[in-house]
Amino acid sequence: MPVFNDSFSIPVSLPGKSTLPLNGLKILAGDIGGTKTNLALFHATRNKLELIKEERFASPDYNSVAVMIKDFLAASGESVPDRICLGVAGPVIDGKAELTNLNWVLDSDDLMKTFPVENVSMINDLEAIAYGLSNLGAEELLVVREGNPLARGNMTIIAPGTGLGEAGLFWDGKYYHPFPTEGGHCDFSPRTEEDFQLTRYLQKEYGIVSWEKLVSGPAIYDIYKFLDQHRANAVPAWLTEGLKSDDPSAIISTAAEDDKDAVCIHTMELFVRYLARESANLVLKMKAIGGLFLGGGIPPKISPLLDRYNFFEHFMDCDRMHHLLEEVPIYLIRDDRTGLNGAASFGAYGVH
Repeated sequence: MPVFNDSFSIPVSLPGKSTLPLNGLKILAGDIGGTKTNLALFHATRNKLELIKEERFASPDYNSVAVMIKDFLAASGESVPDRICLGVAGPVIDGKAELTNLNWVLDSDDLMKTFPVENVSMINDLEAIAYGLSNLGAEELLVVREGNPLARGNMTIIAPGTGLGEAGLFWDGKYYHPFPTEGGHCDFSPRTEEDFQLTRYLQKEYGIVSWEKLVSGPAIYDIYKFLDQHRANAVPAWLTEGLKSDDPSAIISTAAEDDKDAVCIHTMELFVRYLARESANLVLKMKAIGGLFLGGGIPPKISPLLDRYNFFEHFMDCDRMHHLLEEVPIYLIRDDRTGLNGAASFGAYGVH
C-alpha cells in the first residue's frame, strides 16, 4: 500500500486554540480501553502539542481510573496537570461513562473532586481518534484505496479492537466536527448460508448477534471456533498450544498470514469480508464520501490480509450505490496513539 499523501491535512474543528493561555497548559490525556489504557502528559500551546511522558497500563489490573492516574503521576514525578481529558471505550452521557468491555464507571465530577484541575473532559474513544486525525503525519497513514482524494464530505472511522468502535466527522464546508456512535452494537446482517450458520452459532453463545460479535478481536476466535467444528484434519499441535495464549486471535491471524492452517485462513477471509461490509454500511449511512478510516488495534496488524482477501471488492458489494462507494478514499491508521493525541487535542483546544 502507498503512503498517504503528505500534502493532505484534515481540518478538525478545535475552536479553543485561540483562547489557550500564551504560556500553554499541561494536559493529562487518556485512551481508556477494555484491555489497555494509555496515559500521557502533554504541554499544549496555541501552535502544538508536546509529549512530556507516556505510560501504558493493563486496564483489568485496576478498579478505577483515578488510582491509575495517581500511579502515573507518582511514577513520572509530575505535578497535577491543568486539565484532564479521557477517551473512553463506551458511551459518555452527561460526563459519565460505563466502559462497555470493562467493569468501570467513570464520572468527571468525581475526578474533579479527586484532582485539583480546572477541567475534566470525557469523550468516546472513537471521537478521540477523530480529533486525533488532525495530528497525523504522512508516515502514520496508509492508502487502502485512493478513491477521489479531492472529495469533500463527511468522514467516518471504524475501529475493531477489544470491541468495535464507530464514529463520524460532519463536514460543515470548512471544518470537520467529530461525533461518536454506538453502531458496533447494531444487528449483524447475514447474507450467505455460512453467515446464517455462524449467526445461529453465536446466538447460542450471546443471544443478540451484533456487528461487534463479528468484527473485533474476540470475534476472530469465535469465528475460528465455529469453523473448527468442520475441520477436515486434526488441529496442528503448534496451533493447539498457541490458542492457549492470552491472545488466540493474534495466533489465528498470524497463521493465516503465513498460510499455515486452512481454518485460520478461512477465519480471516470471513473477518475481512465482515469488516468490509460493515465499513460500507457505515459509509452509506453517513454519506461519508470524504473518507473511511480503518483504526483500532487490528487493521494495522492484518494490513496484508486486506489486499489478499479482497477488502475493497467486498466493500463495493452493495445495493445500487457503487458510484458513491467508488468515490470514497480509504485509509488505514498506523499510529496507535491517535486516540491519545486526540484526547489531548480536545482537552487543550476543545470548548470549555
